Amino acid sequence: MTLNPIGFFPSGQPILPVRQADSSPKRVFVLGVYASAVHARWIHPDGRTRIAALAVASEPEIFWTGQGAEQIIAGITPPGGNGRLEPAGAHLNGPSGRALDERILSPLGLSRADAWLCDLVPHSCMNPSQEAALRREHLPIPDWPRVPAVLADDSRRLEILAELDASRATVLITLGDQPLRWFAFGAKPHLSDYGETTATYGQLHPLVINGRTLNLLPLAHPRQIARLGAHSDKWAALHAAWQANAPTM
Repeated sequence: MTLNPIGFFPSGQPILPVRQADSSPKRVFVLGVYASAVHARWIHPDGRTRIAALAVASEPEIFWTGQGAEQIIAGITPPGGNGRLEPAGAHLNGPSGRALDERILSPLGLSRADAWLCDLVPHSCMNPSQEAALRREHLPIPDWPRVPAVLADDSRRLEILAELDASRATVLITLGDQPLRWFAFGAKPHLSDYGETTATYGQLHPLVINGRTLNLLPLAHPRQIARLGAHSDKWAALHAAWQANAPTM
């Protein structure tokens, strides 16, 4: 099935929705915020770096781990055909996917085969730093959606609910505040509402969604738990303590 592009990256590559491919029943349903992208270093013909981490393509799979970045980037032409592209730093391609695998699923005794993965916004969004880099290099701003103020409207919530039902998962894992706020109605809207101590973080809570009782497992966002860029040392430390003693599911 051919997917309709939502917009285009500065490289001209289409922005496509990134969704769960394996639709077999799962043990857990993981809900994040929005999809990331494949990032490349854009190098000028004179050898200087124009943009150190330019988003150039949609992730090949949801919560991508960065595998195959070099091959993906090799087939993409730089903006305007100027210069060349190389993979961005290893910490810039797939860090959230690796954090999910290593710091959430593995401690719970789970693998990707046990999890249905979903994002509130199922495609890449242009963040302010990407926009600033494009403007600095005097590039036109592409048809690349910015992070929306409403991360999930009624229509999108129904789509997520349909995925949750299809997954047959009995545990809903939310990553950070936004999935609690925009989808898990009936839940408390902030991660901090569930406690900010080693005794309260990462506990299961009963939650009724669409008439079905699930167990909610509210955890910090991968950016926090893996200390990616701007992060909270408090949440990173709480998650590290939880990770060391996480219950097997």
